[in-house]
Amino acid sequence: MKVQLFQVDAFADKPFEGNPAAVVPLDAWPEDSVLQAIAAENNLSETAFFSPENGGFRLRWFTSAVEVDLCGHATLATAHVIFTGFGCAASSIYFETRSGRLAVKREGDILAMDFPAAIAKPMPEPEGLVRALGAKAIVYAKTSNILALFDSAAEVAALAPDFSALKQVLVAQGDAGLICTAPADEGTGFDFVSRFFAPAHGIDEDPVTGSAHCTSVPYWAKKLGRSDLIARQISKRGGTLWCTDAGERVIIRGRCADYLHGEISI
Repeated sequence: MKVQLFQVDAFADKPFEGNPAAVVPLDAWPEDSVLQAIAAENNLSETAFFSPENGGFRLRWFTSAVEVDLCGHATLATAHVIFTGFGCAASSIYFETRSGRLAVKREGDILAMDFPAAIAKPMPEPEGLVRALGAKAIVYAKTSNILALFDSAAEVAALAPDFSALKQVLVAQGDAGLICTAPADEGTGFDFVSRFFAPAHGIDEDPVTGSAHCTSVPYWAKKLGRSDLIARQISKRGGTLWCTDAGERVIIRGRCADYLHGEISI
């Protein structure tokens, strides 16, 4: 069987920045082992698979190692493919996922995702985390991920984790990911910066992580006292997210850039 494959750079203004995601449209679902094998072959942080369902789409996300409950950049990339590659004229599309129904709508040349908010609760410093990161945060909080607050963007940029040790720490915390965040420097145009590490899911560092902002946006909205925020993920590739804290939901916006369109045999 042959199926199409798109590779899209999400949270990017042009190719070679943001976070690359593979997007695979399906008419029928193969075995999960096939989906996982495709994701492993793609060897990107996530591969998204979608198929039509009840006037919308069923959407699933796989890293090279496991299926995950929520992925922002691959959702953005999938919506981009449906809007542009499949000529969808609707202003909004809906996905049924492990995390419930997710909506993506057009706002000019930007796509806006409506995701569930995740409110982080204070937690003690996880055992072994300082050693694994090589740095000590000033605040720790947790949802399904751990949020570690640092004093400055420079501290976050300088982090050089021992990923083997970090994986052990995060596996012990329920296979959590790690959001390292700090206030942005004045004059940059950003409100906060972050990096995201998920070695427990086969991703040492994710270039730009939409789903992590389900946690970081409510945190920073409360801390800064405003709902509209501009976030910058300061990985090597980097990406910008325009976000709104909407109570129980978080609106995460970004652009996409096409990289390739091909066909795979399975």
